[in-house]
Amino acid sequence: MIPRYSVNFRLSELPCEETDVLMIGAGIAGLFTAIQASKTRRVLMVTKKSLLESNTRYAQGGIAAVISTDDSPAYHRQDTLIAGAGLCSIAAVDVLVHEGPRGIDDLIEMGAKFDLEDGEFALTREGAHSQRRILHANGDATGYEIVRALSEQAMRNECIEVWDDHFVIDLVTHQNVCCGAIVLKPDGQKVFVKAMATVLCTGGAGQLYRYTTNPEIATGDGVAIAYRAGAVIKDMEFVQFHPTALSYPGAPRFLISEAVRGEGAVLRNVKGERFMEDYHPQLELAPRDVVARAIVSEMERTKSTFVYLDITHESAELIKSRFPTIYDFCLRYGLDLTSDWIPVSPAAHYMMGGVKTNLYGETSVHRLFACGEVSSTGVHGANRLASNSLSEAIVFGRRIVETIATLSALPTLEELVFAEIGSEPAGQPFIEKRLKLQKIMLRYAGLRRNEKGLHKGLEELRRHLPVMRTALQRREDFEFMNLLTCALITVEAALLREESRGGHFREDFPDRDDLLWRKHLLFQRDHGVTEELCEDA
Repeated sequence: MIPRYSVNFRLSELPCEETDVLMIGAGIAGLFTAIQASKTRRVLMVTKKSLLESNTRYAQGGIAAVISTDDSPAYHRQDTLIAGAGLCSIAAVDVLVHEGPRGIDDLIEMGAKFDLEDGEFALTREGAHSQRRILHANGDATGYEIVRALSEQAMRNECIEVWDDHFVIDLVTHQNVCCGAIVLKPDGQKVFVKAMATVLCTGGAGQLYRYTTNPEIATGDGVAIAYRAGAVIKDMEFVQFHPTALSYPGAPRFLISEAVRGEGAVLRNVKGERFMEDYHPQLELAPRDVVARAIVSEMERTKSTFVYLDITHESAELIKSRFPTIYDFCLRYGLDLTSDWIPVSPAAHYMMGGVKTNLYGETSVHRLFACGEVSSTGVHGANRLASNSLSEAIVFGRRIVETIATLSALPTLEELVFAEIGSEPAGQPFIEKRLKLQKIMLRYAGLRRNEKGLHKGLEELRRHLPVMRTALQRREDFEFMNLLTCALITVEAALLREESRGGHFREDFPDRDDLLWRKHLLFQRDHGVTEELCEDA
């Protein structure tokens, strides 16, 4: 149903640029990996917008790593495995918790400045962490500080070339070897970028849903182009909804960091009642999926579209110094974090699934790597532990660079690569198609799912399949095709997994089933769906 390529082309007729490493995307994954790779290779970074625009930029809470003497890799490992609900790769988690501190040192060396308290790192705690191990910057602007520091490094680096406002249409492969990508330039011209190694750092797919904390650029491009290229896609049914996004008329779904609850904020329903004690012994610091579903249950019980987040019992000085970004944003809409209860509700936030990789970021397509949210390393399992994602990006980014350093020159293409897709007009404007897709996903494949709804969702999504054979030209056309690809895989995976676990909740199968479902669902374009047992199952 989904074609190998999304445009008509003949490689021999396209302009060609060559580089050692093609980095698709920016954020912490793309920037960190590019800087490390540039020590021995020439790097071309292709970004949809700019180096500063990515999911990383909006990461408020922080980055998790074992820094304190009161903490240990064993504690971090245990917390990650518990949050992952039985589907984490133990080997991947061990890599994360042991190599994370070195990554922090690297970031500091590259210019990132984390908050200090009495000369020591000001560590905080977030949901499902047993220890204070979250480093933050400028209170609640950790992601922006990291991207700022890394962007400055990249822009000064003579071995890194940056193409802003470019879009990668498809990966080019020959005999399961990635040779680079077809890139759409701002003027509409297509160019073939030939690369010895290609690294996907494209982020997630929050725009699958109408309500999301993700920026407009998070359209699942990396997963979709990797799927079309034959890479294995894993665990796409697991979507993390952040429990507390601002839910206020006229305001966007702005993220209210989990760190606010880590510093003592409580959740109240519209009647003013604190309710988390009815759902989990860890109260507001329960895993995100538990908190998100508890909020939805309270919204339904009280016939409301939101609940309140209340941190008014803390001092105004602490709130303003710890959460300046959130404080200023809420104030812009007439909400004072120091004296008002803030209306919040869940919004799509993070993909646990993605392009399957090994412990060195290698995908099932040779010379194609994936890093950051687009990848499925096995660290997150069925539910991401808060603030592990930034750590994952730097740990596995370094490992990708180690592997790239061993690669030899790209072999010459022995056959002419070309594609002939359809040329029919697209019909309905893609902005309308995108909104319909988002509504389908929210209604049938959101926080709570069931067989009837998932079948209905799949049926409605498949009505859009003819778009795969139309003449796509603009960025929004390709983005819709990528969103549709991700949506189809996500809904089909959710339909197949007949249990509830982590970010996947089935009302018709509300219990976790370790006997039948301690396994992963793998999707591959030419091989359909297969299953993979957990490593210790």
